[in-house]
Amino acid sequence: MNGTDTPLLVIDTSYGSTVGLLGREPCIETDSRSHVERLQVNIAKVMDQAGLSADDLRTIVVGLGPAPFTGLRAGIVTAKALAFATGARLLGQDILEPQARYAYSRFKQQDHTRLLVLAVNDARRRQLYYRLFGDFGGLETPARPLTEMSIDYPAAICEKIAAIAQEQESQDHGPVALVVSGHGTGRYADQWEHLAEQLNTQVMMDEGSFLEDRTRGADLMAACVCKRAQQGLIDPVEPLYLRRPDVSVPNPLKHVAVQS
Repeated sequence: MNGTDTPLLVIDTSYGSTVGLLGREPCIETDSRSHVERLQVNIAKVMDQAGLSADDLRTIVVGLGPAPFTGLRAGIVTAKALAFATGARLLGQDILEPQARYAYSRFKQQDHTRLLVLAVNDARRRQLYYRLFGDFGGLETPARPLTEMSIDYPAAICEKIAAIAQEQESQDHGPVALVVSGHGTGRYADQWEHLAEQLNTQVMMDEGSFLEDRTRGADLMAACVCKRAQQGLIDPVEPLYLRRPDVSVPNPLKHVAVQS
């Protein structure tokens, strides 16, 4: 797909913000305190630099997270409004599949070791959003996840991943290595080191987002969602928060007898 012939805009606010046209240098904001306010400005900037107007857009790809509430919602609302105003097709893509694909392309083994990728994003409150991937064909087929997308504490994630990795190693009758990739990886290095000891295997750490690779990252996100769409795998354009609301159901009121 050529970004000039079929203008495609990528918007992601899962961590900071990334705004870019396919095949062109994106505008990236890493300051989570100001990226929401600058979102509209950055969209106008990348469109102007390409000599395009909003009405030229044919497709808008927006990141669905998983990520914390405020910033993620801002990106999705903006993308929906822009698609409505321009008639552009709107596609949503979670950030964990392209994160896993990006890590796999950088760390894939030259020997026969099978590489698993644990894609994560910082969920705050000492938790991580995560999903484990195990099979990576070309972009013609989606990466195969080995877990559901979820949120948990790193220690609990390690327990789940250890069980799956041991099962995969037993089934494949060969060595398995693991990459942990995404924002928040480095913060819990001690957990991944303990996991490596438990599995007696190599666990590599890859802090940061695939979108920090700028044009390559934004284009990878677009490629993932467009290939999924071609196969009829279209996700609802709704934010992936995953965290349960911090509310509890109140106890029923006690019946009080009224005396006459």
